[in-house]
Amino acid sequence: MTVTTTPHLNFRGDARAALEFYHSVFGGQLVVLTNEDAHSVEAPAEAQHVKFGQVLGENGFQIMAYDVPASLAYDQGEKSLFVSVRGDSVEQIEELWGRLVEGSTIVEDLTPSFFSPAYGMLRDAFGVVWVLDVAAAYNAA
Repeated sequence: MTVTTTPHLNFRGDARAALEFYHSVFGGQLVVLTNEDAHSVEAPAEAQHVKFGQVLGENGFQIMAYDVPASLAYDQGEKSLFVSVRGDSVEQIEELWGRLVEGSTIVEDLTPSFFSPAYGMLRDAFGVVWVLDVAAAYNAA
């Protein structure tokens, strides 16, 4: 039996733009189902909001997102979550960083750290904080 963990991001009207951006960074398959597509429009202004969306990259990258309806409380929070992308090489992470950094605010530059040959953190234009690093062998305490 296999279990997969996929980050599911919640937005208020920005889910489509965020998913399209992540698709441009990571490639793969983009799926966007609107409230109208799902026949679940609560408010006419939200007909084109995302009911279900995901990006499935050929490299194993997965992320899901939707737009929280106005009828529900929503607060993205300052640090509600980080999306961690861990690669096998510095070159791989530098390439993804170079695409993901567009329109983002760098929290920590992509540089070597004591635990990884490359580590960086940024907040994208949609308020999501991303941590990118290279997997490194280390001993558990």
